[in-house]
Amino acid sequence: MTRTIVESKTKTAIIGFDEPFCVIGERINPTGRKKLAAELEAGDFSTVESDALAQVAAGANVLDINAGVVYNSNPDPNQTEPPLMTKVVELVQGLVDVPLCIDSSVPGALEAGLAAAHGRPLLNSVTGEEERLELVLPLVKKYNVPVVAISNDDTGISEDPDVRFAVAKKIVERAADFGIPAHDIVVDPLVMPIGAMATAGQQVFTLVRRLRDELGVNTTCGASNISFGLPNRHGINNAFLPMAMGAGMTSAIMNPIALPVKQSEIDAKKAEVAALGIVLPEDMEDETFCQLFGLGSTKPKAGKEMEAIRAANFLTNNDPHGGEWIRFNKAPPKPGEEAEGRGRGGRRRRRA
Repeated sequence: MTRTIVESKTKTAIIGFDEPFCVIGERINPTGRKKLAAELEAGDFSTVESDALAQVAAGANVLDINAGVVYNSNPDPNQTEPPLMTKVVELVQGLVDVPLCIDSSVPGALEAGLAAAHGRPLLNSVTGEEERLELVLPLVKKYNVPVVAISNDDTGISEDPDVRFAVAKKIVERAADFGIPAHDIVVDPLVMPIGAMATAGQQVFTLVRRLRDELGVNTTCGASNISFGLPNRHGINNAFLPMAMGAGMTSAIMNPIALPVKQSEIDAKKAEVAALGIVLPEDMEDETFCQLFGLGSTKPKAGKEMEAIRAANFLTNNDPHGGEWIRFNKAPPKPGEEAEGRGRGGRRRRRA
């Protein structure tokens, strides 16, 4: 069975047909996040730190690292991105022990990340474009790392799944010319938005099966693409991910976190409750209020997508005896209970 090995200094993540689904946390990426981009340009890494810790706590097996900030002071990413990538990689791997995925469109940033990363990171990414193949595949070979292969080429992204399969096959064959084995290629067949293309889900399921059966490669995707532009995106994502897993998809680049409820949402709900004449205790904490009225949580925690993935792992026997599922659903101890439990345990040990 095909296995793609991704490693940090102390931990291994295996992407494979008979392995639990591999979650690649996507949050450390300034694309579309103006606040994070501004922080990184200013040398402020506080959001990077919190995102790294929260994603691992939510169950991410690998963390994607993208430092693609367009600096206001210098718009040339070939100059600014490599040193920033080095800083972010060094910071993140000093905080968490999971393997990393080095993500950039700038070859210099890819190499900077590879040079700074411990272990065997995943490289994101190569495409079927000739220039990209010639730039990235030598890096893959030089550093002996696995690589994400995206199924588009010089003609762009095709809506025809047969064309996207042909691009993936081309990349696998060109990689072989460099001595890179198929088990080190993780193909992204490109998930189209279901709101724009009604057959998008069916297409990707068929593609994943072909990639597994005909090329013997592992697969990944940007999971949230399927629900782009639609209401209740989590509902669609929660259905899509187990269905993709059933078709043979072995990993996804995704957000594992349910983001905290905004203070403005809490305040609006409190005003609504007060307007109904409901009187709440003055000392009620916001977290308790959120739980009571179904708003979510004031703290980042594992999202519903992670719940769907863990359930699917259990159902496909990639979580033997449901140990991970049980741990995931075990209620956290209330304040004081954990310490009390340790105290009781300590007394029992002393009596023994």
